[in-house]
Amino acid sequence: MDIGLACSRPLTLARVGVWGCVGIAVMMHLADLRAADAPAAQEAPPAESGSGGLDDLLEAGQQLWDTYAPPEVKAEYDFSNREAIEGFLSAMQQALAEGSFADIAAYEFDAREALRLLRHFQGGDELADWLEPRLDLVSAAGAPGAQEPLPESAPKDVRSPLERPYWDHVVVGRRPPARAEALVPRLKAIFTEEGVPPEWVWLAEVESSMNPKARSPVGARGLFQFMPATAQRFGMRTSLPDERTDPEKSARAAARYLRVLHGTFGSWPLALAAYNAGEGRVGRALKAERVDTFPEVAAKLPAETRLYVPKVMATVARRESIDDPAALPAPTRVRTP
Repeated sequence: MDIGLACSRPLTLARVGVWGCVGIAVMMHLADLRAADAPAAQEAPPAESGSGGLDDLLEAGQQLWDTYAPPEVKAEYDFSNREAIEGFLSAMQQALAEGSFADIAAYEFDAREALRLLRHFQGGDELADWLEPRLDLVSAAGAPGAQEPLPESAPKDVRSPLERPYWDHVVVGRRPPARAEALVPRLKAIFTEEGVPPEWVWLAEVESSMNPKARSPVGARGLFQFMPATAQRFGMRTSLPDERTDPEKSARAAARYLRVLHGTFGSWPLALAAYNAGEGRVGRALKAERVDTFPEVAAKLPAETRLYVPKVMATVARRESIDDPAALPAPTRVRTP
């Protein structure tokens, strides 16, 4: 079975999904084995040369798969499509929100393959630009120090992904997203108008790779990845046209939301934790533990949030050349006309 041959066509991969290349390889192998013995009446019709290209290839492949693959192979290899990738990413998002570090780390290999496939889709960048920054979190979930504390004997250059030095190392060699040069000045002006330190516009890099059209598999959208209910809370329409994809409107809503969160929780790390995990979840954890700082409550928050907060801090520190984003001033009141 030549999986390398089956996996050598990027457009085909993009259409069949994360495990589609394996499915095609199995399908091709089965076809080779059965072709000599299969009755003519059972042979799947080949695609006509040049008639429809990829679509015909996939249709013929599906027919071969349906005809020749035994049930146990079909159960093992899903002949998937773009919808299968989105379903996989929805499950990954659920793991990020609710799973353990081990649950999250288990998605890394397939998530990297999904990202590669999405980059070949027309329009796939909307989902890929949501996925790419989250791959950092998925990878970090499997790093030393995430699932268990680092032993005292660990080398000094091994850092826990629950701490900012790990993320400083991750982001230090990265260039800003291509859209940042055009977007950041506009976004900073809006944050400043809203009384929020403009440095926090780099939250958009962590949320969406600075793609105004980025979308998650569960319905968040835009530079700052607003879910519909939160977007509507801050005055954005989510029907067509979806204002979450408008950079200025999305930035204004994000600034206002951060101002609310900082006012509620009193620190930037907790504001970021609430932005990621939700106000209610962070508030309940603080109350249950009777604490008032992020380090004190972190162990009671989702695994994703425990990785997300130091990643945002490291990103802002790198992009703005500042030591401690947590020390940025509190939002100021905005004067109304």
